[in-house]
Amino acid sequence: MSWLDEVRWDDKGLVTAIAQDAQTQRVLMVAWMNRESLQLTADTGIAHYWSRSRQKLWKKGEESGHTQTVHELRLDCDGDVIVLQIDQAGGMACHTGRESCLYRRLEQGEWVVTDPVLKDPASIYANGTGH
Repeated sequence: MSWLDEVRWDDKGLVTAIAQDAQTQRVLMVAWMNRESLQLTADTGIAHYWSRSRQKLWKKGEESGHTQTVHELRLDCDGDVIVLQIDQAGGMACHTGRESCLYRRLEQGEWVVTDPVLKDPASIYANGTGH
């Protein structure tokens, strides 16, 4: 049995993937991986994901240059979540130009933006959105 067979893929052949900064332990983003993207990630040491919105394989940083170098891959006890310990090139994981995609905190019943935009997405991506 292959190590990939130990992953509990959902009915669409995907597994949740959490990218965590290897130094600070901050969660930078949550994405999806299919079998091919997980294999590519393991083989190359660069994070690859499956884009549900574009329905295609996606190498993180292919447009922005903000690649993720993978130090470690972990599988949770249920086999349905992958955690990638990564170094984030450019200091930004989010297509909004922020360090982390998790930049809003619930405060008194409202989502409050807690992280600044480090770089305008229009200057990072050709179409200005990163999607």
